[in-house]
Amino acid sequence: MRKKVIASLLTATAVVGMLAGCGGSSDSGSDTAASGEEGKVINIYSWNDEFRTRLEAIYPEVESTSDDGTVTTLKDGTEIHWIINPNQDGVYQQKLDEALLNQADAAADDKIDIFLSETDYVYKYTDADADVAMPLEDLGIDPDTDLADQYEFTKTTASDQNGVQRGSTWQCCPGLLVYRRDIAKDVFGTDDPATVGEKVKDWDTLAATAEELKAKGYYTFASYADTFRLYGNSIDEPWVESGETVININQNIMDWVDDSKEWLDAGYFDKTVKGQWNDDWNKSMSSSSKVFAFLLPAWGIDFTLSPNWDGEDGAWAVTNPPQEYNWGGSYIHACTGTDNPEHVKDIILSLTADKDNLIKISKDYLDFTNTVSGMQEAAKDPEFASEFLGGQNPYEYFAPVAENIQIAPLSAYDQGCVELIQNSFSDYFQGNVDYDKAKSNFETAIIERYPDITEVAWPE
Repeated sequence: MRKKVIASLLTATAVVGMLAGCGGSSDSGSDTAASGEEGKVINIYSWNDEFRTRLEAIYPEVESTSDDGTVTTLKDGTEIHWIINPNQDGVYQQKLDEALLNQADAAADDKIDIFLSETDYVYKYTDADADVAMPLEDLGIDPDTDLADQYEFTKTTASDQNGVQRGSTWQCCPGLLVYRRDIAKDVFGTDDPATVGEKVKDWDTLAATAEELKAKGYYTFASYADTFRLYGNSIDEPWVESGETVININQNIMDWVDDSKEWLDAGYFDKTVKGQWNDDWNKSMSSSSKVFAFLLPAWGIDFTLSPNWDGEDGAWAVTNPPQEYNWGGSYIHACTGTDNPEHVKDIILSLTADKDNLIKISKDYLDFTNTVSGMQEAAKDPEFASEFLGGQNPYEYFAPVAENIQIAPLSAYDQGCVELIQNSFSDYFQGNVDYDKAKSNFETAIIERYPDITEVAWPE
């Protein structure tokens, strides 16, 4: 049963025997490692060029990259071939899964050597039974020593159900509350981050503050979707227990439903903004918007808020969120069966364990990177001040949040559960269905996404 579940997660057309072959393909990698011979091509699967740009910026073995960005040549003549497929509509995972299922029989230079995953679905690939991501120790990387300076929750996120680490990341994605300075001054009389932080320090305090904002004609957040990550990050049991086929809806998720409905009815959200990553949500970040704040990690500020802002730099600032949370993160995995274990090991260590490299990534790309000591230094370093944030150093607020994040227990079903629970109850928030219908719609949708699921258990 367990193999069948994992096979269905890896691809809708998966054959269990093919999965077993993929899991058993580690022999070819072991033989290659034992002989000391490395392949001539390193195949890396990802959904955009984020990892490539960072590797090119800090990896000392890079010689050149083709004009179209598809091939990076290393100094020893080895070529990195970048296989990029978009995340939209699950295309990246579909293409990756197909390649993983063919890994055992692929020619040496066609084998996947490295692939990336996101936090929402990382556990699908680190699962010990799937065995598609190699344990780092099998590469000669000791997480306890080589990765000792990483944030502990990122190491947990990249580990399987037995606590074996099967991936590593250069990113840490703590989230903050990012607010409009002009609105803060209008409502509170100051835009000082410490003062604003006191007014948003927990949910009860923030609810009172939301009433102040409403009285002045402002929304606290754009959408009910903006708060979901904070509730979802604090669940104390996985959506699906290891080896089980029951979706467990945590009480925190239902608290989000109840609180979101209350806040929407109270006017603390903009009712015209239905979810995230749509035109209305993007426009709510503009200068004409009445939205006070967003809950975003570093990448959210630099790649979402900043491009949607049409005013002057310095209009936004950051402060503490009402509770610690993490949003996002790209994990690097060595693929079982790689014929380039030494190259893969060196790339993972350079990109995720070298403090100087990670500091450079933070400076060049504004990522909050994955060394505790490095980010503590950045929090005190004026060089990390942000022009967009009016000269404020956001690392001063990011660092303590990162150190206090407790990652929620993961399952291979997280992405579907997170997406579909929000979709189902969005219809309820908008008045299109009642509460019970939203629940039944989720049950239907989640079983369609994951046919092996047999039951949805709601909290009492």
